[in-house]
Amino acid sequence: MSIPRSEYPRPQFVRPDWLCLNGEWQFEIDQADTGLDRGLLERELSDTITVPFCPESKLSGIENLDYLEAVWYRRDVTIPQDWAGQNVLLHFQAVDYDTTVWVNGQEIYRHRGGFSSFSCDISKAAKAGETATIVVRARDSHRLPQPRGKQSRRYGAYGAIYVRTTGIWQTVWMEPVPETALRRPRITPDVANGAFHLEQPISNNTPGLMLKAVLSDEQGEVVSAQAAAYYDLAPRLTLTIPEERRRLWSIEDPHLYDLEISLIDADGNVVDSATSYAGLRSVAIDGKAIKINGEVIFQRLVLDQGYYADGIMTAPSDEALIHDIELSMAAGFNGARLHQKVFEERFLYHADRMGYIVWGEFGDWGCRESHLDATVHQQPTAAYITEWLEVLERDYSHPAIVGWCPLNETWQLLHDRVTALDDVTWGMYLATKAMDTSRPVLDTSGYAHRVIGADVYDSHDYTQDPEKFAENQAGLDQDDPYLNTYGDGRPFSVPYAGQPYFCSEFGGIRWNPEEEEGQGSWGYGERPTTLEEFYDRFERLCAVLLDDPNMFGYCYTQLTDVYQEHNGIYKFDRSGKFDDLARIRAAQVRPAAIEEASKS
Repeated sequence: MSIPRSEYPRPQFVRPDWLCLNGEWQFEIDQADTGLDRGLLERELSDTITVPFCPESKLSGIENLDYLEAVWYRRDVTIPQDWAGQNVLLHFQAVDYDTTVWVNGQEIYRHRGGFSSFSCDISKAAKAGETATIVVRARDSHRLPQPRGKQSRRYGAYGAIYVRTTGIWQTVWMEPVPETALRRPRITPDVANGAFHLEQPISNNTPGLMLKAVLSDEQGEVVSAQAAAYYDLAPRLTLTIPEERRRLWSIEDPHLYDLEISLIDADGNVVDSATSYAGLRSVAIDGKAIKINGEVIFQRLVLDQGYYADGIMTAPSDEALIHDIELSMAAGFNGARLHQKVFEERFLYHADRMGYIVWGEFGDWGCRESHLDATVHQQPTAAYITEWLEVLERDYSHPAIVGWCPLNETWQLLHDRVTALDDVTWGMYLATKAMDTSRPVLDTSGYAHRVIGADVYDSHDYTQDPEKFAENQAGLDQDDPYLNTYGDGRPFSVPYAGQPYFCSEFGGIRWNPEEEEGQGSWGYGERPTTLEEFYDRFERLCAVLLDDPNMFGYCYTQLTDVYQEHNGIYKFDRSGKFDDLARIRAAQVRPAAIEEASKS
């Protein structure tokens, strides 16, 4: 039996030895979260599941859409004998939400966060050649104020809210590492100086170690550098590329350099090594424009929810991730807002190599204070900031990421009391700026902008009448752009301060001519009555933003239909929805006003 999702899960930090643990695991639903008291830690479990697919999904073999307060997993794994003398790390790419891991009866690790990866050293519980009995409990309450993105708190999906994901939903794997080992590097491109800056954390650093990095391209070695590793927790190297070998990463030419990183002891022996890659790319702000490599590029983004009919938040295959990017590019988009979930690293890897720009985002939709609405989808906690920091650490070095958007559609009234959500908004913005000074940061997408002088400003405008939409968006040249407000007109946001501005959600045109009576599809505003009306509305809405010389980009809702939400360019199964996709593409790829102005 083939192992599902068996490709290497961390392609920007690769070691040759690893063991994929996807496939069949024992499984049991713990509906009342009493499993520890009932002995589930010690006994065999009653069912089986296919990891890494969540139990709500068809691909898992369970397909249970009820509330799952807790679920348990169990699997025996024989640790390869040739891993002797090394530490064994157990990696979970994502588990939703509150996870406890035991190995051979010992509690090894606890983690909170359904979108971020975590790792645990199991060496004290199981050695090379021994069997490790791994038990995982994942708690995922629909009642608690945890980050959940678009996952429904009701029994079923509705509107723009989808099916829940519980437990393991990305790859589980093991790898051996030496006692003194490389950790995840931070690779910062420096286009102005034709260089990469490498910051390399090291665990259990010892005297006499050297850090060495070799940068290569298709012609072979480009440049190497080394430095003493012992004096710093994270030694730094600069790899300056000779001018004749400098090649920028761009949408048109997504060139990636190979990077080999090694730790070498005083005798010249390699203690640890890993391979990576890097793209030489800059992102800068110039007035109302955002430039990539010094060039104004209008960001023709699409909202990508990253849901699949058979895998829910988990792509059924690596090829499915590639296909989504291909579909988007075929329709004329050059990137995406990765919306309301943290996408798996394999997606970012494909975006890196295919020249597809993305904005990274957290899963917080509907976050607001309970005093505004007792039925809030989720409420802010410190967990937002801690999990977001884990995401930033993981994804920092991907060149395809050109901006960060920690939050989406938060609700705070401008003249209300300062709230916990204000604290979380400021905290996530400051955490992002502290972790990454190389990319612009949008404090929240749409609604309540709370950070004075944030790098970027935006709005969401689902007005379906193109003329009314044009009226809404007409004030940007007077520094009076469209702002989202509370339902009764009260303001959400601090004033606009002249930053780069884009309409980061628009469109959402509902189109499903195959809908049966009573099916109850959902979309924004009044649906078109004919296909020609859809094309005309799409073209005219895009034109409003493309023709504004002060608008740096847009984000159209959305790439695919998702369950009952039928406003995608493609159907939920990724099949074609429009006969004339070339017309949709043509509406977008023509030069934008801000691009034309930069060349005059």
